Amino acid sequence: MIPAVVPCTDRALWDEHVDRFQGHPQQLWGWGETKAAHGWSVDRVLVKAGDETIGAAQLLVRKLPVPFRALVYIPRGPMCSVEHTQVVLNRLAEHAALRHQGVALSIEPDWDQDSAFAGAVAAAGFRESTNTVLIPRTLILDLTRTDDELMAEMSKSTRANIRKAMRSDVEFRKVKNDSELEQVLAIYHQTAERAGFGIHEDQYYRDIFHNLGDASPIIGAFDGEQLLAFTWLSRSGTTAFELYGGVSAEGQKQRVNYGVKWAALQSMREDGCSRYDFNGLLNDGISDFKKQFARHENMLLGTWERPLSPFYPVYAKAMPLARKGLQQGRRLVKDAAGRVLPLVRKLRPGN
Repeated sequence: MIPAVVPCTDRALWDEHVDRFQGHPQQLWGWGETKAAHGWSVDRVLVKAGDETIGAAQLLVRKLPVPFRALVYIPRGPMCSVEHTQVVLNRLAEHAALRHQGVALSIEPDWDQDSAFAGAVAAAGFRESTNTVLIPRTLILDLTRTDDELMAEMSKSTRANIRKAMRSDVEFRKVKNDSELEQVLAIYHQTAERAGFGIHEDQYYRDIFHNLGDASPIIGAFDGEQLLAFTWLSRSGTTAFELYGGVSAEGQKQRVNYGVKWAALQSMREDGCSRYDFNGLLNDGISDFKKQFARHENMLLGTWERPLSPFYPVYAKAMPLARKGLQQGRRLVKDAAGRVLPLVRKLRPGN
């Protein structure tokens, strides 16, 4: 029996499958709703062998100019067991080609680089790609450990800064409402300007907060009603995933960014998560701060693409030039399409 790809349109049922497969927060319904409001379309499907669901994936679809049509992307997915990986990926690729006319199916699974999944991905016709969205080099903490075990991996100065912050009058708790969210956004703007990185428009973050609800907690450091620092997460049943973080100038002076990170770890453990993913390590100051919380690093499988169109080679050349932003990428792909179409017409039979 060939497994069938079946749409899932029920939010509760979908999120239930995410937890059943120990899936990543970026596969949650609310994350897809946010992406759907900001330039993507969403297709949530189950892969079923008879009555058994052997896999699931939330596909994000970005329209591209002719002849490329669309990119189909699965962030931190699909979700399946090792034994079903190859057949699930084959069926998803066929679905992406037929339903969405995709130029490629791009996946960035929540699987370790040295796991048995790697061979199954290659066997399904996928190839490694540099068109990376989510950074595979990261730091993942085991939240089943005790406080002492977690702190044992930290530097001495980090432990001291955490203890100092936790002894202060600062209150560490979850952000409760829209008014406090606006404080979060104000600090995030300050942090981005100070560190020199780009951010989305504010409505994007408001949509995450409302679409994910309890699955997107923000842990804040409050001095009375005033927010000093925050760590913003998304969480599924097993995995907590850092989205954003920021600290005010006053918060930096008091080093409450150490305390808020520690409070986030403890809060996610209390909520039942067993993994805490710091969401990527680069060679920058933010990553240096993250690396103070452990002595190890983790490497996930990375970005893999399966070509679905004869135009894939042109697409694959254009996209690495556009990693600074998807909008820029769309312009480059459109330019590439303009260059290749005259050649295609010349090669058509009868021309």
